[in-house]
Amino acid sequence: MATRWGICSAGKISHDFTVALNTLPAEEHQVVAVAARKLEDAQEFAKKHSIPQAYGSYEELARDPKIDVVYVGNIHAFHLKTCLLFLNAKKHVLCEKPLAMNSKEVKEILDSAKRNQVFLMEAVWSRFFPAYAEIRNLLACEEIGKVKMVRSEFGIAVLHNPRLVQKELGGGALLSIGMYCLQLVCMVYNGERPESIQATGVCLETGVDETVIVTLKYSEKKMAVCTFSSSMQLPNEAIIVGTKGTIQIPVRMWCPTSLVVNGKETQYPLPEPSLPLNFPNSTGMRYEAEEVRKCLLAGLKESPVMSHSDSLLLVELQDEIRRQLGVVYSQDC
Repeated sequence: MATRWGICSAGKISHDFTVALNTLPAEEHQVVAVAARKLEDAQEFAKKHSIPQAYGSYEELARDPKIDVVYVGNIHAFHLKTCLLFLNAKKHVLCEKPLAMNSKEVKEILDSAKRNQVFLMEAVWSRFFPAYAEIRNLLACEEIGKVKMVRSEFGIAVLHNPRLVQKELGGGALLSIGMYCLQLVCMVYNGERPESIQATGVCLETGVDETVIVTLKYSEKKMAVCTFSSSMQLPNEAIIVGTKGTIQIPVRMWCPTSLVVNGKETQYPLPEPSLPLNFPNSTGMRYEAEEVRKCLLAGLKESPVMSHSDSLLLVELQDEIRRQLGVVYSQDC
């Protein structure tokens, strides 16, 4: 039986996720409803994607008995309220990253998922790409020896986008961009908590971070350096350095279609989209959808690839980086 999806929010990322779902077999994944704050937006989205049901409120989507799992694609400043709505309605949830604004909110969401005994996963789509799965395999068999350094950077010029600038919308480079660099480090070091974090950066006049460099020190002399920016284009690559070699993640380290292992490159092509996309390589969101179905069929309440503890560690690192930068949101008070 197909996993029946509800789409919450009719924005750009929800469009791309729905296009990605359409690259999967219809007997395994079906979108049965979409909800937006305005009914006209939901109806337009439904027409574009051939979705049978459109709702003008999230509450109506939460009440729909035909839905197994909800993809939450609204702005992260509102994830807490939205996730709690669906979790309390006993819906499984795949929530777009970042899961919430701070660790207090993330804990509240995780507690609700456990209390309602439903599946919840933060949609850190990078982790489910074939290239990332191969990285985990290579690290597990120590193809490059013991890892000593991870270097990751992600920078794009997006200051024209209010979502990256305005504090009330959860603006800042860290939550939208930098978290991709941090999650890679967390994955490579297998969820280990760093011994120390040093963050330095510059902030916008709105009080959110613009460009940041983070140095993380781990046990056994392991290190990581993350550089991210919302004001400039960086090379957007990552490298994992071990005692016996390197794994390079070329341009678009957050959604890669190739890996270079000890100088040898391997391609991991993505399926073509049926509609134009808003963001690069978005059909790669199919892999996180496959993970959700796999977990649901196995009766799991969280993914071993992006677990609840992974989400909690990630947000706790973000909280500490923001503390050092002096970035405070209303949700922190």
